[in-house]
Amino acid sequence: MNDLDIFKRVNALSEEEERLYEVAGDGSGLGAGETERLRAIEVELDRCYDLLHQRVARRDAGADPSEASARPAEVVEHYQQ
Repeated sequence: MNDLDIFKRVNALSEEEERLYEVAGDGSGLGAGETERLRAIEVELDRCYDLLHQRVARRDAGADPSEASARPAEVVEHYQQ
């Protein structure tokens, strides 16, 4: 997966996230399935951004960015801020 592929994935997920927020914004809220999907999108976006950061770091260090790999959600979601 190259940077462009990751950006396309981020854009698609962001568009879906916006649609879900629009549904919630009409006052009816989200159903359980929609809430679950929203959470899954947030996790996948975190994973995409983490992968992009890894690729940039590898590139900046003179290493091959293609050797970066997506980390599991359990790892990405437990980073300390």
